[in-house]
Amino acid sequence: MNDLIIQNISELILPKKTEKPLKGAELGELKIVKNGTVVIKDSKIVYAGEFTDEYIAKETIDGKDKTVSPALVDAHTHLVHGGSREHEMSLKRQGVSYLEILEQGGGIHSTVKATREASEDELFNKAEHELLRMMHHGVLSVESKSGYGLSLEHELKQLRVSKRLQEKYGINMKHTYLGPHAVPKDTDSETFIDECIKDLEQVKGIADFADIFCETGVFTIDQSRKYMQAAKQLGLPVKIHADEIDPLGGLELAIEEEAISADHLVAASAKGKAMLKDSDTVAVLLPGTTFYLDKNEYADARGMLENNGAIAIATDYNPGSCVTNNLQMVMSIAALKLKLSPKEIWNAVTVNAAKAIDVDAGTIEAGDAANLVVWHAINHEYIPYHYGVNHAEKVIHKGKVIVDNQFNLM
Repeated sequence: MNDLIIQNISELILPKKTEKPLKGAELGELKIVKNGTVVIKDSKIVYAGEFTDEYIAKETIDGKDKTVSPALVDAHTHLVHGGSREHEMSLKRQGVSYLEILEQGGGIHSTVKATREASEDELFNKAEHELLRMMHHGVLSVESKSGYGLSLEHELKQLRVSKRLQEKYGINMKHTYLGPHAVPKDTDSETFIDECIKDLEQVKGIADFADIFCETGVFTIDQSRKYMQAAKQLGLPVKIHADEIDPLGGLELAIEEEAISADHLVAASAKGKAMLKDSDTVAVLLPGTTFYLDKNEYADARGMLENNGAIAIATDYNPGSCVTNNLQMVMSIAALKLKLSPKEIWNAVTVNAAKAIDVDAGTIEAGDAANLVVWHAINHEYIPYHYGVNHAEKVIHKGKVIVDNQFNLM
C-alpha cells in the first residue's frame, strides 16, 4: 500500500526533468495539471499527474483549492555567519556611504569579527534557526556559502556548521568555500588570493564548490581566473560572484572557466549575455539584493533569456545586503522587477536552481524523492502575486509532512 496520496489538487506544477538547465524560451514552458494527483510510497513519487482513483494509501491530503509544487531550491545563501547589522540600516538612510560604515567598523568586517568570535555551536544554533525558517517557507535544497571567516580556521568552521545542519535535517545542501569574499584588513588582495589558493587543499574534502567575489575593490578578473583554475585542478567545481556593480567581465570569465553558476550579474555586459547561448553556466539572479540596497538597476533577466541563457532565482540571504530568507518574497520581486512570468519564476526556483548547485531536485516525477509543497493558493500565479507572506501550508520531505502551517487561532 502507498503511504500518501494528495488528491483533487487545484494546480499541480510539474517542471520538466532535464539533464541540462532550461534555456531561453524553455524557461517559460511549464506543465500545469488541473485536478491533479500525487502518490507517494517509501519516500518516493509513484505517480504525479491528472486525477486518478486507481491508488490507495494510508493517508490522504485533500488538495482542493491548493497548488502543489516541488520543494523550492535556494541556490545562493550565506547561511552561516555571526552577528547582525541592523544598526547600519539607519546609517544608510542618513546617506552614510558603505566605505564610511566600513571605516566605523561596520560592513562585512563586522560580520567577519562576529563570525570569528562565535563558537561553532553558536554559529550552528543561529544558522539552524534560519534554515528552519527557509524550510517553513517551502525550501528543501540550499546552497550555504562560507566567506565570513577570511582565514582557513574560520572558513572551515562555517563549512562544518553547514555539514552538521545537513546531517541533522537530511535535506539537500551544498557547501561552498568563499574564502576570497573580501580582503582582510591586514593584507592585500594579491597576497590573500594566494593564501586562499593554498587553502583549497584543506577545504576540498568538505566543500562542494569554490566561489570568489570578483568586483572593483575586491578581486580582479586575473586573480579570479587564477583562483578558479587552481580550484578546478583540485577537482572543485567553481562559481563566481560576478558583475554585481561594475561590468568587469565576470560573466565572460565564468563561461570561459565553465563555472556551474555566475551570480548577481546586475552589470553584466552585452558580450557576456550573448555568450550565455553557448554555455550551460546558470546565471543566478538575486533581485532581493538589488531591492534591499535600494538600487534602480536590476539584472537583465529578459536580455539573458533572449540570448538563450539559463537563469535561476535565489535569495542571497546574508546579514548585509539581503536580509531575507523568504524565497517566496524574492519570487515576487522577480515578477515585478525582472519582468519574469509566473512559469519562468517557478522553473527558476526549482529545476534551474537545482542545476545551479548540482542537486537532484526541482521535479515531481515517478522515482523522484518526494520533496514537495502544498500551497495555500488556488493557482501557481497567486504565490508571486500575493507578496511578502508565507503561502506554504504543508512541506513534505521524503514523503513525510514536516511542516503543517494551519491558520487557526488558539
